[in-house]
Amino acid sequence: MISVIIPTLNEEKYIESTLKALRNQDYKRKYEIIVADGMSKDNTVKIARKYVDKVVLVKKKGIAEGRNEGAKVARGNILLFVDADTILLFNGLSEIIKPFKKKNVVCVTCPIIPLSPNLKDFALYWGFNLFMKKSIKSKKVNIPCICCAYRKEAFERVGGFKEDLDTLEDFDLSEKISKLGKIVLVDTTLALTSHRRIEKWGRIKSIKKYLELYFNYVTKGKVMSTKEYGPIR
Repeated sequence: MISVIIPTLNEEKYIESTLKALRNQDYKRKYEIIVADGMSKDNTVKIARKYVDKVVLVKKKGIAEGRNEGAKVARGNILLFVDADTILLFNGLSEIIKPFKKKNVVCVTCPIIPLSPNLKDFALYWGFNLFMKKSIKSKKVNIPCICCAYRKEAFERVGGFKEDLDTLEDFDLSEKISKLGKIVLVDTTLALTSHRRIEKWGRIKSIKKYLELYFNYVTKGKVMSTKEYGPIR
């Protein structure tokens, strides 16, 4: 069984499209959808209740906390984390679940493309997908949780997402969990995600920010603070 976990905070603009896509999958077996909401002030929870199996209200602030709280109530043995502004193709669940038939697979992800018609935005994500693919072959595995599935047993064994990290908590988790088994990137499906941060920051600033973020993480073990990174709504 798959448990799809979506952390939210004031996502009324995007959440319905995300949930509709999850409810229109070609996956024939049982799955559940869980929204872990960080006390949204808008209609996020009201919209979510129309589509999901569970809504968890999370008083702690932070995406790591939201994902972890969602995982605590999940019944599935596969935890699929999807961002609130991300749309899976109709075959997303069925393709992501396939590699887990092998016992040594602990994590599965797929390429990410922007919900943008602009070729330059697409090129940025193409570069990121290439980076992600190469990282899987290295000792420094870096997988974003825009759309990423983990075997629940392995997730719990490493303690889930590290809640004292403001950013790159997903990279941290993928690096730790890669020591327990194989990570697979499937190329038979896609996740389409909002490019709102790039739109807000601009492409050049976005590239600089992400390079700085990653460089400090790799060389100094430091991450950008919530104040610096900040949510984009």
